[in-house]
Amino acid sequence: MWTREQLKNNDKINMQRNYWSCVAVAFIMSIIEGASAAGGARSGSQNAMSDGSYVYDGHHMYDAGSLPTVFTTVFIAIIAVIFIIAILFNFFVGNVLRIGANSFFIRNRTEMVRTGTIFDGFRSGHYGNIVIAMFLRDLYTMLWTFLLIIPGIIKSIEYMMVPYILAENPGMDQREAFAISRRMMDGEKMNTFVLELSFIGWYLVAAVTCGLAGIFYVQPYYEATIAELYAYNKEKAFHEGYIQ
Repeated sequence: MWTREQLKNNDKINMQRNYWSCVAVAFIMSIIEGASAAGGARSGSQNAMSDGSYVYDGHHMYDAGSLPTVFTTVFIAIIAVIFIIAILFNFFVGNVLRIGANSFFIRNRTEMVRTGTIFDGFRSGHYGNIVIAMFLRDLYTMLWTFLLIIPGIIKSIEYMMVPYILAENPGMDQREAFAISRRMMDGEKMNTFVLELSFIGWYLVAAVTCGLAGIFYVQPYYEATIAELYAYNKEKAFHEGYIQ
């Protein structure tokens, strides 16, 4: 049975051996995933023209509600386009880069790896399979989260190993990848949830340092830790005989 201390000690050793490449890959992924999340978020701002307030142009006072609504329509259309582009970017680019990043951190455990490994998903010859499998993972997680928050968390942990499995087996059938991930996480969900919670303090440190600690330590530290978890689960799967 793995422990948090064991995983974190191992990943610290791996990070030190190839530190700057780990930082670069984690930083790229934080930008990609952050941009996708920001683009998909709803805007909380409201146009002042819609609340019955007044606008003064220097000579006259106008009822804001009487101003043309074309600006509001254009604004909504722009937000919708950004939202759609962010979703498509995540499906066709972000998720594929995620596979490459996972491949980097898996291989970094045993060898010196180049930062360019992050593009392995595009070079694997199985781009379409990766896109579909990752789309299904995101879709299933989202649907479970819409049902209830707790089932969504459980399913996100259950599917956590899918990108790592695909990183090493990009041509694997999606159903098989999901089935293996579920078996890998069987009996590991609570421990993995606690492992995730153990990084909250580090994320607060990253916030206090305006993201600097996140770039140079916290994010690569987290990525390397989850790669260590996958390595443990993979070894367990070999011993139990459901992968060869």
